[in-house]
Amino acid sequence: MGDQINLKILLESQGLERSPFPIPTGWFFVDYSDALKAGELRNVTLFGQEWVLFRTESGKPGMSDPYCPHLGAHMGHGGTVCGEHIRCPFHHWEYDTAGWCKNIPYGKVTPPIVKKQAILRTLPMVEKYGMMWAWYHPLCAEPTWELPYIPEMEDPTGYTGSRRGSWTADTCIQEIAENGVDTAHLKFLHGAPMIPPVEATYDGPRMKLDIGKGYIVGDVYGPGLNVMRFNQHGITATMISYTQPISAEKSRMNMSFRHVDYPAGTPELAASKKVIDHMIGAAEGEESAGFESVDFIVWNNKKYRPNPLLCDGDGPVLQFRKWFRQFYTNLDAATLAKI
Repeated sequence: MGDQINLKILLESQGLERSPFPIPTGWFFVDYSDALKAGELRNVTLFGQEWVLFRTESGKPGMSDPYCPHLGAHMGHGGTVCGEHIRCPFHHWEYDTAGWCKNIPYGKVTPPIVKKQAILRTLPMVEKYGMMWAWYHPLCAEPTWELPYIPEMEDPTGYTGSRRGSWTADTCIQEIAENGVDTAHLKFLHGAPMIPPVEATYDGPRMKLDIGKGYIVGDVYGPGLNVMRFNQHGITATMISYTQPISAEKSRMNMSFRHVDYPAGTPELAASKKVIDHMIGAAEGEESAGFESVDFIVWNNKKYRPNPLLCDGDGPVLQFRKWFRQFYTNLDAATLAKI
């Protein structure tokens, strides 16, 4: 008589979820700096809710909860930027970019809490790489690391490239990031000629990747920023990836592509442009498929298996998941163990 059937394995899919995770903590891209002028405000949806994105008259970006702490008016509908503050349309209460109430035009006796702390939730913001970034933490904790220096994006000379793209996937940000250590799918989903070896090392919120023994070297900074350098034909081309969690089950991938500013007509310039085409599967004469044509088919329809059946060629998936758990700062140990 054979061994008893393991029903847990066979029936597990009935209880799977598309995304059992909350929004992770970290720095996330909001928009490009030149897309928001001084004195402008607009509504944006990120981190599972709506926010009001604004820029003060001096140029400082701010991102606030939309509902005024006074009587709940939505400040993204009729609100204005007033100097260095965002002003509610209902009674003209004003708040700075840190969420402190700075003016109640008619009140002589204000609620005591107004003088003790910020009363409007705002997100810490920085501008870097020509972009606006917001720090998200579910319990409003302050940032615990800084965005890195990226020479390809920050050096005034030496690099070029204006190509960038944006794609929306119906999956959580962790599922997208896991592709970095799952190199086996490059052969079977993308049609690469082989499964490249991958090494991953971890240091706090940072992960370093080496795919193909130096072919792709990646620096990952939390859940919201990846810098992937492709080394080929004697040149290095860089893909900067900055995915946004729109909600628990929807993510927007954003990428910028940069390379050394080689002179026109040189073989190095041609090689750099071809490598960048290769990153998204658009290089002439190649049969491999880019992520836009194949990964989204998987991401948009898969469910997360917390207990995957893995074999020796699958890459450090479990180690990656253990590292990524640190960004779910509002879960208890029992819940973390399940994901």
